[in-house]
Amino acid sequence: MILFFGTRSGKPETKKLFNSTCPYCQQRGTLSAITQKNYFHIFWIKLFKISSTSTIECSHCIRGYYETEFTEEMNRELSNTMN
Repeated sequence: MILFFGTRSGKPETKKLFNSTCPYCQQRGTLSAITQKNYFHIFWIKLFKISSTSTIECSHCIRGYYETEFTEEMNRELSNTMN
């Protein structure tokens, strides 16, 4: 019997952060959060989530931020949009 298993990323989820300010260009309402989740699968059926990564990008200055660079304001609004 052949068994196909491994990891696979899910569809990226994009959420607009309307009440956050970009720390670089100081523009309000230009940030978008992109969340990518990785899943363990057997026969291409997702079984459980392994990890999740988030990045935030400003549409005005095109600056990107990794999770370690998020401000308190970004974290607060990101957690509000996840609920």
